[in-house]
Amino acid sequence: MLIDTHTHLYLDDFAPDNEATVRRAVEHGVEMMVFPNVDLSTIEPMNRLHDKFPENTVMAMGLHPTEVKENWEQDLKTVFKEITENRGRYVAVGEIGIDLYWDKTFQKEQEIVFLKQAELAAEIDLPIIIHCRDGMDVILSLLRTMQKRPRGVFHCFAGTEEDIQEIRKLGDYYFGIGGVVTFKNSKLKELLPIIGADRILLETDSPYLAPVPHRGCRNESAYIPDIAAFIANELNISYENIADITSANAISLFNLR
Repeated sequence: MLIDTHTHLYLDDFAPDNEATVRRAVEHGVEMMVFPNVDLSTIEPMNRLHDKFPENTVMAMGLHPTEVKENWEQDLKTVFKEITENRGRYVAVGEIGIDLYWDKTFQKEQEIVFLKQAELAAEIDLPIIIHCRDGMDVILSLLRTMQKRPRGVFHCFAGTEEDIQEIRKLGDYYFGIGGVVTFKNSKLKELLPIIGADRILLETDSPYLAPVPHRGCRNESAYIPDIAAFIANELNISYENIADITSANAISLFNLR
């Protein structure tokens, strides 16, 4: 079994064939997909697609850092209400985090929103899905301030060996590895042995960052086997082993069984 731990197949990018992309993933051996939320507008389409494939999908609820704007307090209140009133529908709080790549205008608000969501996750014993873009130092600093930290995954990990060591000091965290690892100039492949298979989660971040040989195309969960095969080769272990290990990691983190 393969698990895509981060995919947005419910977005308009896949319309009108959202359902077809899920079926195609299952046909390629990706039996489970995790849908992380983005903002208030994505809650309904995410839930709708999940309800059509309850055996193959699970969901996470959170407010993405790039969606933290002037009305963040009301948005966060809605997200919290969705999580608490539908507790059994969500396996994680996410995706949440810090993104300073495009705009730093709302950095302080992003920090507040990240901490509040991480605190809720710790309180209700759910893992967090962490989005980090040009914000690793900020996220690590924020996590260090927490008395009780939730477990979680650093989605689309793009850090350094030092970051890996610092993350390990903070608790029970996994590293989401997607299509970027297959890129010709990516240094991420060099970090795979340092991370270790027992801490890797497979992900696509569909519709973004399609792996080789699909680079430049719309990404989808059916491409997880390409990512798994690349990682298996880099770690010199069998494809079957990387599938089993990473699936076991996902099942453990998200309590899928």
